[in-house]
Amino acid sequence: MSLAFAAIVPHPPLLIPTIGKDAIKKVDKTKLAMEKLEEDLYISHPDIIITISPHGRLLQDSFSINVEPEFETDLRDFGDISTKMKFKGEMGLAAKINMAAQTNGIPTTMISEKLIDHGVAVPLYYLSKHLQGATVLPIGFSGLDWKTHVEFGYLLKDQIMDSNKRVAIVASGDLSHALTTDAPAGFNAVGAEFDAKIQDLLSTSNVAGLLQLDPEFVENAAECGFRSFLILMGALKGINYSYKSYSYEGPFGVGYLVANFVF
Repeated sequence: MSLAFAAIVPHPPLLIPTIGKDAIKKVDKTKLAMEKLEEDLYISHPDIIITISPHGRLLQDSFSINVEPEFETDLRDFGDISTKMKFKGEMGLAAKINMAAQTNGIPTTMISEKLIDHGVAVPLYYLSKHLQGATVLPIGFSGLDWKTHVEFGYLLKDQIMDSNKRVAIVASGDLSHALTTDAPAGFNAVGAEFDAKIQDLLSTSNVAGLLQLDPEFVENAAECGFRSFLILMGALKGINYSYKSYSYEGPFGVGYLVANFVF
């Protein structure tokens, strides 16, 4: 039927109150932005939510499509054994995407993993609160070249537009992990420059600019969301939208961006 919603979200586990506790106050801008985004997603009435996460199974030579009747979260690695969520899986669109990818020479692998990673779980904790009927389709990016990620996104759009369902795409990913000396990757001067550059290129729909970034520059930024964003930008090709940045902050040395692509 249509692509009904598209957004970029971060995924710090501390956004979940039982994990973040008092530290959640330090990401209040991100929390409020996610709550605003949840309202936008609800209004779009999606039947299917496609999630693109850096923390699922990473295949070097293939995109992964996770097909399960039902997904569950498991946040015990972050000290949380109480937060449990379940989501219905999306089977039909997954099969169509896989078939179209194989026909068009884009490598995809169908996997079946019941537990979803925190790159999916954290955003859905906020975004799915009033969407009990929507199914979820987790997709993982690959080690293939950047241009192929954009092409895969465009293929996703074709299958979405050929579907009789309303589909949302949520590209999960943090920006640089090297903004401060106590950041997870340590400090690197290119971190802040990378975050500013990515936001500028996204706001101007400059896919060519994203593809022309120096790979060493991207690597030194120690990001985790770049390829998620490339897939999303491929899916938005040919669609008229307005880019709206709801928040950006990096209180723990990691850049958290919440942005909506409004149709």
